[in-house]
Amino acid sequence: MIVPSEGEDDLGKKAEATSTFLRYSLDLAYRESPTLGSSGSLEVLREELDYIKIREAPKHLLFKHRPTWRNSIVSSRRRGKSFISTEGEGDDRIVLLHQDGGSRGRPLWQVKKLNRTVLSTANTSEIPTALLARREMQSWLLLQLEPSALRKPDEFSDFFAPTKLGSDGSHLPRTLYRLVYKNGSKDSGNTPNPQVCARIANRLAQLIDDVRRVYIDRDEKRELLTLNVLGRDKTAHAARSLSDGTLRFLALAVLEQDPEVKGVMCLEEPENGIHPARIPAMIELLCDIVTDVNEPVGPDNPLRQVIVNTHSPAVVQQVPQDTILAAEPRESISSEGQHLSGVRFSCLSDTWRTGKSKDKSDACKLGALLAYLNPVLRSDYSQEEENTPDSASRSKGHRTGPKRIIDRPDVQSYFPWFKTQ
Repeated sequence: MIVPSEGEDDLGKKAEATSTFLRYSLDLAYRESPTLGSSGSLEVLREELDYIKIREAPKHLLFKHRPTWRNSIVSSRRRGKSFISTEGEGDDRIVLLHQDGGSRGRPLWQVKKLNRTVLSTANTSEIPTALLARREMQSWLLLQLEPSALRKPDEFSDFFAPTKLGSDGSHLPRTLYRLVYKNGSKDSGNTPNPQVCARIANRLAQLIDDVRRVYIDRDEKRELLTLNVLGRDKTAHAARSLSDGTLRFLALAVLEQDPEVKGVMCLEEPENGIHPARIPAMIELLCDIVTDVNEPVGPDNPLRQVIVNTHSPAVVQQVPQDTILAAEPRESISSEGQHLSGVRFSCLSDTWRTGKSKDKSDACKLGALLAYLNPVLRSDYSQEEENTPDSASRSKGHRTGPKRIIDRPDVQSYFPWFKTQ
């Protein structure tokens, strides 16, 4: 992972990372409890926080990018040991936390039989790199945008309420209000930035045609901030009247404009509630949220990554091929002879994810994606059955029931390949 070069500890003291390109690894084991009825606990067997040298960074960043982007985020002044290391085995195993100064001096901590990670205790600027690694992982966001949370207005009198978009989509009005007034407010005399709302409105217009303006309504009597979309007929539509898909798209458009949002964002099935013809607009928005690897990282190009899962053929067909990872079931047998069910994530061959390896055994077979690239037809179906009596059709194993939309001749004219199946 690539961590921020600087940050703050729990007391607000500045911390500066010695290295920003890190590798964190963890081995866990199940520890049985001697107490009857207890479910036991987890034990840390090995914990490592290592750094990657600058000259080795291109070897690990396999995707195509410009050196100016890499040099703007990858730095290292580290010499010597890892930041966190593990020595010994069994009862002699020790997890050590080293100072940022390098190999000189004794380790800060030496711990045995951990039931939590050493990194989880890093909360002080005295160990800045470990602290910023922890901060990076804390920033990883699982977005579960709930329409009920997206529709809620915000109270502007609540000075302690968050001004960032919540994982459920809450505080959308306060987030946009902050972006418009640059962390200030209308009362503080800050000059609004109308370009933010204009860019969001232009983005939303790719999803729905009836968009003239996006703005925040400030109700002084009720002390509420409400997000509104003004239509072309100058009719205002409050967030509570917008569709679920429009609200999710709008939240992502606001998030894309927020330079304070950094790190990894995970989103489940972003195509939900989106018209199939508008899914390319959603994919384009998600691609614009992530960092541009052709430009240096900065306020206009935050370091961000987006991970989505999908079951939609429309999404699989539109995304770049090197972004796809197929989740495939995998069976294995443990050392005790138990059958274990798991999953593996495989990429398409001939992409940067396969690296320079000539071994394609772990690559995803195109056959696994055919269901996403072609309509699925029943193997027991033939067009001849349309004129076949039900009794004869059932006796021959033919499909019965009403004609599907894809069986219409006027629909099939859009799919020349269909008649050859």
